[in-house]
Amino acid sequence: MDALKLISDASLKENVPVIEIGDTVKVHVKIQEGEKSRIQVFEGTVIAKKHGGINETFTVRRVAHGCGIERVFPLHSPAVDKIELVRHGKVRRAKLYYLRDRVGKAAKLKEKLG
Repeated sequence: MDALKLISDASLKENVPVIEIGDTVKVHVKIQEGEKSRIQVFEGTVIAKKHGGINETFTVRRVAHGCGIERVFPLHSPAVDKIELVRHGKVRRAKLYYLRDRVGKAAKLKEKLG
């Protein structure tokens, strides 16, 4: 069991920003289309974090053209090129699934100051 932990710790990415629930982030994802590769940016609010260590994932939600879109990203995936922190949100929950039912300004989060 210790050998597995050593291997997983060795394969963790460095320079991963500390992402909290409620933060607005820009996730730069590598998209492979045939032989070409490009970077796609997905910006939204972090509504959930799951697991931990090498298996840690986070769910990002955004509303595009009136339709809610959620994507789950593995934190240490090689497909995730970079994560930019746009702003910190002030929340009191570990999971923000209630934002799915809200529309417009009701789905906004206050910014955490300090």
